[in-house]
Amino acid sequence: MVAMRRRESLKPFSEEEVRNFLPAACYTLSRSQKKQFCSTLAWVKVPTGYSSNIKSLVQMKDLKLINLKSHDCHTLMQQLLPIAIHGVLPKEVRNTIIRLCYFFHSICSKIIDPSKLQQLQDKVVVTLCLLEKYFPPAFFDVMVYLTVHLSREIKFCEPVWLRWMYSMERYIKILKGYVRNRHRPEACIIECYIAEEAMKFCSKYLANARTIGIPKGIEERIESRLGFKVIPTDYKKLCEAHCYVLQNTTVIDPYMCEHLSFV
Repeated sequence: MVAMRRRESLKPFSEEEVRNFLPAACYTLSRSQKKQFCSTLAWVKVPTGYSSNIKSLVQMKDLKLINLKSHDCHTLMQQLLPIAIHGVLPKEVRNTIIRLCYFFHSICSKIIDPSKLQQLQDKVVVTLCLLEKYFPPAFFDVMVYLTVHLSREIKFCEPVWLRWMYSMERYIKILKGYVRNRHRPEACIIECYIAEEAMKFCSKYLANARTIGIPKGIEERIESRLGFKVIPTDYKKLCEAHCYVLQNTTVIDPYMCEHLSFV
């Protein structure tokens, strides 16, 4: 690389002509940057069912991520990684990684404009060229190059979210929970599945029966919504309620002070 005059910033240098040192690459994180990256992920809070508990996946002692499932990597790639690397890496490397994250976020959306697929194809080609500019050749395996074909795959197949296997993986976890005898796993799954299916059919014919699989709080909210009543009110009460809401809103305080000073 020195003879070819390529990436001269990575040229070895020596101190007092004793030993040679190799400078760090542009994508290398220092310990303080790793700590900043991991602490950002450790404080992330997501809604229930959105992903795993991100805090439990971050190991602050060794400054690395552990026990990542496929859906966790998917969530990290689409939404969390652009936030976590903000202000950590150099601007050029950071923007390249964010471009790749934006591509995955675009192709995994539930609504995709077919006219923009070619634009996504062109952008991901440029993104891979930028990755080759900053990352070593060992980074590029077949999985990285397969991203070029994802936008074209959407043209011939369906949107990505209709074809991924997360729903089947979650259901397989439910079936694994049916196993009580590890010597006969298939029989346990069949027995519990038939029992649950029979209970669901019986619950349709029984009055005031609780459906299996619905938590108590959700079922009560569903029942409360089914029996709601609309109570009409007059215009005077509506104005009083509207005035009460305005007087207890902090955004309206400057206008109230201006009105009192005018009065």
